[in-house]
This record gives sequence, structure tokens and C-alpha cells, in this order.
Amino acid sequence: MSVNVEKWTDPPGESDHVGAAWELKERIRSAEGVLRQRRGFFVDAYRRSTTHLLVEDETLVAFASVRRDGYVLFLAVDPDHRGRGHAERLIADVAEDHRSVSCHARTTNEQALGFYEHLGFEIERRIDDYYEDGGDAYYLTLGRESLRKRLSDFVGR
Repeated sequence: MSVNVEKWTDPPGESDHVGAAWELKERIRSAEGVLRQRRGFFVDAYRRSTTHLLVEDETLVAFASVRRDGYVLFLAVDPDHRGRGHAERLIADVAEDHRSVSCHARTTNEQALGFYEHLGFEIERRIDDYYEDGGDAYYLTLGRESLRKRLSDFVGR
């Protein structure tokens, strides 16, 4: 059976899907203890960014909110839809639109760090007490060669 995943976009200033994105983020936070933003911060950041959304049967399954400089504010994939290349597709979309791609990840989030390393992100530095709860973060950037490879792998999909 073929699954049709549609790609939608909320440009800066639009928040048509912020409620669905918040609900997905909160499900992940409850289950995995990551993506711990407060609602006001999340909504404000979402509205100021471009958000790439992947939707299956009218249900949001993944999203990435990105600033104008290519910094990924939020990247979330429904746990039931992981392993299907959704996060890679979202990062490829970001890479297609930006000269550089960067993000932060908790130093304790081994799943995220493994994913980013797999894509070719490199740890630039560690930042102690980065998160509101005192958690530490790595600042990661996608190397130029990895960026070119991501684009060639996913353009046209």
C-alpha cells in the first residue's frame, strides 16, 4: 500500500498548523523528555520562522521550524512515523533553501545526536546550561559536503 505524504509550508507570519505542531511536540516531550519549550515561546518562534510540515491523511507526522539563517528551531517526527526518512527530507528541504544549516541538541539526547551525525552535522561547541532547565547543548552545523550530498539525495523526491 502506498502512503501519500504531502509537504506543506507555513511561512513566517502564518501559524495555520501551530496547534497540530504543538500537540505533536508535546506528545514527544511527554514520552521522551525532549522538546521542553513553553507554549508561548514555541508559538512565537513558530510564527517567526518558516515551518516545513509533512502530512499524511490530514495528520501532521513531522515538522521543522527554521529561522531565516538556516537555524533549525524545532525538528519533530511522530514516533509512529520514524524510520521513513521524514526528518532527512525536512533537513534536505532546509538545506535547499539555505546556505548553512545549524541547530542545538541536548548533550544527553543520543538519538538526536546519532541522527544529526548520520546526516553529516558536526559538533562546533558545547554550551553548558543552555536550556531553561539547566541542560547542556551541542551547537551543530551541517558541513558543506554533507549539505551538497543531502541536496542531491533528496531534490526531486
